[in-house]
Amino acid sequence: QVQLVESGGGLVQPGGSLRLSCAASGVILRISTMGWYRQAPGKERELVATITRSGSPNYGDSARGRFTVSRDNAKNTVYLQMNSLEPEDTGVYYCYAEQSRYLTMPSRDYWGKGTRVTVSS
Repeated sequence: QVQLVESGGGLVQPGGSLRLSCAASGVILRISTMGWYRQAPGKERELVATITRSGSPNYGDSARGRFTVSRDNAKNTVYLQMNSLEPEDTGVYYCYAEQSRYLTMPSRDYWGKGTRVTVSS
């Protein structure tokens, strides 16, 4: 199995910045796309950003232009740099990783337990 552990969440004022990290461990073969989703109170989980193994990003509408996703394949780690944070960014941020298929083994998705981000003055 793959374990994902997030870090870097916390309390920040509006307009501030945070940098989230997610490190993958365990059976980490064939990890392809990684990224971040978030869930605000009373809302469904939504895409924040994903990034392929080669570094091609994809952003949700609320993150585009303010957040930057990156990864370090040698460290099996994905990052999320969040700038110009707003109260609406408050929520639990979950790390995501996809393990690609191998022969008859299907692809599989992994999720971290989440790290809380609170944007408030």
